[in-house]
Order: sequence, then structure tokens, then C-alpha cells
Amino acid sequence: MEPVATPVSVVKKSAEDVIGPIVLLGAPGAGKGTQAKRLSEHYGIPQISTGDILRDNLRRGTALGRQAGGLMERGELVPDELVCRMVADRLAQPDCARGFILDGFPRTVRQAMWLDKYLAENQFFETENGRKQLVVIQLVVEYNKILPRLTGRRTCPTCGRIYNANTSQRSKVEGVCDIDGSALVTRKDDRDEVIIERLKNYEAQTVPLVTYYAERGRLSEVNGATDLDSITTEAFKAIEHGNSL
Repeated sequence: MEPVATPVSVVKKSAEDVIGPIVLLGAPGAGKGTQAKRLSEHYGIPQISTGDILRDNLRRGTALGRQAGGLMERGELVPDELVCRMVADRLAQPDCARGFILDGFPRTVRQAMWLDKYLAENQFFETENGRKQLVVIQLVVEYNKILPRLTGRRTCPTCGRIYNANTSQRSKVEGVCDIDGSALVTRKDDRDEVIIERLKNYEAQTVPLVTYYAERGRLSEVNGATDLDSITTEAFKAIEHGNSL
């Protein structure tokens, strides 16, 4: 795992500190996964993605997983209601007691409204000084910089580490994971035609979502086109400021 940059102004949190809920927004290829891993290590709270939740439910054969699997086999989308139920189950786990990082959820205003209601009804992250605020960080990257990131992205199927053949994040040996020596793979949804469609869908879904959080004073924008350490440092600042509100 890449080292986490810890700026002088931000001290690494102890296992007793309550961090609260963090949402990462950003277009495909903006670097949400990389930053989520760094924040997770620094704060000691889990990174949660709806993709991981769905795969886990499918693997374990849960009732929710069976429902989602049946829909997917028929080529149907998994509805918000089912996705939200899976998220609720995941957030109820003990490792989320101090906080969590949501990567890829919410995707729509409807899901954001559900999340607000869920956190309020379950009194998440109540402290002596009040409830921890939901912090929303949007990684902003121009699309002409995102395309090379996505088309060059390579993933280790064993450890999940992400590389990029078109950036400084390339592996030491082309096509081979630095950590475990596994052959790197290109995801099916990183093909050019799929990428363009994903970006269109993201734009349509996320503009209203960004507006929703901005109107509520929860949105922090971070330049996702700079170096990794600078992005992480700005994310730390956004979280510390948001938690002090």
C-alpha cells in the first residue's frame, strides 16, 4: 500500500477518536479508490463501496445477494431500495462505529436523502460535543485528464492494488504487480467506448448530487489533478474542518 502523507497540521487519529461519515465523490478515474485507501489507513475506519458490498452479498449467498443476483441475471439494474438495504447492513457492522468512508455511494439525490435520514434515525456518531457532520469531498479532475487514467489503468487481481501505464503510478515491471508478482489486468469497463458512456452517466447523476450537498454546506472540492500527497493533505483538511462544524 502506498505511504500516507500526514501533514503537520493533521495528527493521525487514535483508535478511540470518532471520525464520522465521509463521502467521496468524483468521476470514474478521479482517484476516489486511491484516496479512500489512504484515508482509511490514516483514520483507521473502513472504506466502503457499493460494488464491494454487492459482491460480498453475492459471494455469501445472503437474501439480499440472491435478490440482486436474480435481477442481474435478467439484465436488470439493482434498485435503490435494495442497494440502500445492503448499505444499511454494512454500516451496522462494528468496524463502522467510529466512522466510515463511502466510495461510490450515494450516486443519486434519492440515495443521499436516504443516507441523511438513516444517519439521523440511527443517531450515528453522537459525541459529547454533538453529532459528527457528514463530510462530502468531491475530487475535481477535467475529463481530458481522466481518459488517460482510465485507459491506462491496470489492477492486480490478487491484492487489488491499482497501477496506471500512462502515469507515474506504473508498476516497476510492466504488467506485473510490485507486491505479489501477479499479472495485472484491464477491467472490461475501462475500454474507450465504455468509459465515454460512464462519464456521461456520471455527469447526469452527479450534478444534482453535488448541488444537493453544496446547498447544505457539506461539500468540499479538492483538486484531484495534483500529486497524490497533495490531494490527501487537502482531503485531511476538509475532514478536520467539516468535523469541527
